[in-house]
Amino acid sequence: MPSSRKIIHIDMDCFYAAIEVRDNPSLKGKPVGVGGSSGRGVLTTANYEARKFGCHSAMPVFKAKQLCPQIILTPIRFDAYREASHQIRAIFARYTDLIEPLSLDEAYLDLSHRSESGAALAQEIRKAIFTETGLTASAGIAPCKMIAKVASDWNKPDGQLEVRPDEVPSFMRGLRVGKIHGVGKRGRESLTKIGVTTCGDLQRFTKFELADRFGRWGVELYERCRGNDDRSVSNDRTRKSLSKEHTFSENIRDFDWLTDVMRKVLSEVRDSVEAKIDQDIKSRVIKLKFDDFTQTTAEKAGSELDEETYLDLLKLAWNRGEGKAVRLLGLGVKLATEEDQPELL
Repeated sequence: MPSSRKIIHIDMDCFYAAIEVRDNPSLKGKPVGVGGSSGRGVLTTANYEARKFGCHSAMPVFKAKQLCPQIILTPIRFDAYREASHQIRAIFARYTDLIEPLSLDEAYLDLSHRSESGAALAQEIRKAIFTETGLTASAGIAPCKMIAKVASDWNKPDGQLEVRPDEVPSFMRGLRVGKIHGVGKRGRESLTKIGVTTCGDLQRFTKFELADRFGRWGVELYERCRGNDDRSVSNDRTRKSLSKEHTFSENIRDFDWLTDVMRKVLSEVRDSVEAKIDQDIKSRVIKLKFDDFTQTTAEKAGSELDEETYLDLLKLAWNRGEGKAVRLLGLGVKLATEEDQPELL
C-alpha cells in the first residue's frame, strides 16, 4: 500500500434529516425522522436529537414513536437530497477527478496528487460544503479506503480524524474487529468465540490459521486487521445489484408474518434505489434461507418495485421450502449494465 496516498472519506451528517432542518428552521433542536408515517413504514434516517432516544435508520416507524413519542416525521424528498448531493460533488471536483460516490451522502476522494496535507484539504472541503449548502460533513483521512471510512465516523458530527501512515499499526491494534468492512454481527460472534475483540487480538493469528478456520474470508481478515487495503478510488463503478437482508433471531414458520417483514424490507430497498441508483432495473429478486441453511432465489424480469410482484416471488420461494422454517429473507433488484445493452449496428 503506497504510504504517499491521501484518501479522504467524506460522510455527511444525518444528510436527509439535516436538509429537512435546514429547509425548515423551526425543526432545529427537535428530534426529526425522515420516512413513511404509516405503521408499516421505516425511517430512512434520524437526526442526532432522535438518535439519543435510540432511533436509527431502517427502524420501523412504530418503534421510533415508542422510543421517542415527540419525534417529528417528515416525508422523503429525494429531489432536494439529489440537488444538495450535486452541489457537494461539484465541490469535490474542484480538488480531484478521482471521486468514488458510495451514495448521495458519502464518497471517497483520492488527493494523493495534492501537496497540502490531507487534514488541511479535508478541513477546507468541509468548510466549503457548510458555506455553500448549510450542511455539515465529517471526514476520515488515511493512506487507504478502509481506514479513511472508519476514521470518518470517529469525530461525528462535524469533525474529522487523520490516521497518518506511521500511525496505522497502533490505530489498527486498538480497533474493534466490528469496524472492519465485511465483519457483521455473525462475524463478530465467530471471532469472539476464539477470543478476538480487537484487530490486535486478530493479529496474533497467522494467515494459515485464519485461512484454515475461515477460508477465503480469513485471508482477507489477515490483511484488513493490519490496515492493508490497496483498493483504488474508482470513479467508474458499475453496480450489478442492490439488496437488503433480514436475519431472524428465531426461525419463522408464519407466512403472514414473513409478508409483513417483506413489506418493510421492500420499503428500505425502494429508498436505497432512489438514493443510490441511476441505472435501470432489469429484474426483481427474493431470497429465502431456511433453517437447514439451504436457500432459494426467485426472480422476475421488470423494473417496477411493486408489492404484488414481490409477494408472488415470496410465495414461490416459500413453497420451495416445503414447510421448512425461514431464518433469512433477502429482497432486491438486479441492475442493467452496459453488457446488457444491445450493440448498435
